Amino acid sequence: MAYRVLVVDDHKILRDGIMAILERNDEFRVVGEAETGSQAVKLCEKLKPDLVLMDLGLSGMNGIEATAEIIRRHAGTKVIILTMYDDENSVVAAFRAGVRGFLSKTASSAELLDALRIVSQGGSYLSSEASEHLLSRIQRGDLAIKRVPGPIETLSPREQQVLRLIADGKTTKDVADTLDLSSQTVRSYRKTLMKKIGVTNVAGLTQVALAAGLTTLGKLGQKPKS
Repeated sequence: MAYRVLVVDDHKILRDGIMAILERNDEFRVVGEAETGSQAVKLCEKLKPDLVLMDLGLSGMNGIEATAEIIRRHAGTKVIILTMYDDENSVVAAFRAGVRGFLSKTASSAELLDALRIVSQGGSYLSSEASEHLLSRIQRGDLAIKRVPGPIETLSPREQQVLRLIADGKTTKDVADTLDLSSQTVRSYRKTLMKKIGVTNVAGLTQVALAAGLTTLGKLGQKPKS
């Protein structure tokens, strides 16, 4: 039985190349593709892939945040980072988030397939560059990482207020009344929030707010209002 793979990258041409490599190998079957972290989380909920090939430099919810959320929700899904960002901080942050593999986009197709095989069978895979970075940090006794602000932390206090209310299921009029704003201003905030976070609808905003702990309403089964 082929392992089910979700490919996540913000460049369509790279996703197509990766999928072409996998589709030539009967050990793996591509079941979906995503260009943002929030899309990846949503597709994992729907598709339940065995493996996720995850880029780091995604808009909105970055690859580290998406990885942590996917693993939190689906412990059986294994994530492999495939990225151009193979600096020390990225490697350490990725493994702290729970990834099972890390390799550079400069890797050959043979190395990519090897990594997928090893991780799918319960092992872990580090590229030579990632291994060097980890070894260097361990030898220095320094595994601290510089934390990269998530999408929520880039929002102003007012934008976070609006996001929290939207995620709590409030209508545009409810938000306007609560914050003493016009409905037009609230709609403008909502549009800005979607652009900053990298989603296209209220459900996406709610998902990010839930992941960041801004609201628990969605966990209780209540749906956001448009």
